[in-house]
Amino acid sequence: MILATLCYLHHDQRTLMLHRVKKENDIHAGKWNGLGGKFEPGETPEDCVIREVREESGLEIRHPKLVGLLTFPQFKDGDWYVFVFTATEFDGRLIDSNEGHLQWIPDAQVESLPLWESDHIFLPWIRAGKFFSARFVYEGDALKEHQVTFY
Repeated sequence: MILATLCYLHHDQRTLMLHRVKKENDIHAGKWNGLGGKFEPGETPEDCVIREVREESGLEIRHPKLVGLLTFPQFKDGDWYVFVFTATEFDGRLIDSNEGHLQWIPDAQVESLPLWESDHIFLPWIRAGKFFSARFVYEGDALKEHQVTFY
């Protein structure tokens, strides 16, 4: 079981996205993602997302908002459980990330990027302010099924 976080930072009608093109053997290679990563021992979801955003972007987020939970059974190297956050309050300057290229993308253009198929499904839920728990089943890189519960 793999626990992880994912965060979408918003500022001036733009979303900070990471084009995953630098890391060897990256399961997200070539895709655009929000920021985040795996938990370290003893971390809360909030601790993890704050640390991961800082490590990947140089930005220190405040008051991350939990907006959903994603489950990816048997995805690549295990069952993934991903706590999804948004953040609008942060300080700092963007760094040259070792994960890929960071870019502020106009909100209206985010879904036109090469994303995972599941992102095209759950990003509108985030925009609509729906709190969700969703399961996405992939075979390789192809989405085979999904289900969601809204709260």
